[in-house]
Amino acid sequence: MNILYPRLLVEDFETSTRFWEPALRDLLGLAPVKILPEDGYAKWAVGDEALLVIFPRSTVAEVIGTDGLPSRATGQDAAMLCLPVEDVEAASAVLVRHGATVLAPGQDRFTWGSGLRTGHLRAPDGTLIELQSYAEPPRH
Repeated sequence: MNILYPRLLVEDFETSTRFWEPALRDLLGLAPVKILPEDGYAKWAVGDEALLVIFPRSTVAEVIGTDGLPSRATGQDAAMLCLPVEDVEAASAVLVRHGATVLAPGQDRFTWGSGLRTGHLRAPDGTLIELQSYAEPPRH
């Protein structure tokens, strides 16, 4: 299980992966675990731990309700922290107690991953957070 990892929310998936694939190979000797252009998903890991994931900004903007803004407008996130948890709703409640705001309550996202449930929150400092739980082991 991943503990915490950054997810870059990109406007141009192809350009981003074309940069990060050789950059991470040359810097850290890491090859991507997977690059799925049709899904806009790329992942690099160290062992079983995610190091970096690239995902379309527009997909997350739709989920959290900022899709009506221009892609580079203030309020369009360029990154988020992903935190795998046992229970999305319980974890959301904990973060809300600490001052986070719910942007998108927990819901199943089986088109993103088998058994995946996510919730999206904003930390008091503005950081976008995705909580993730899986009904079965993750495939991403």
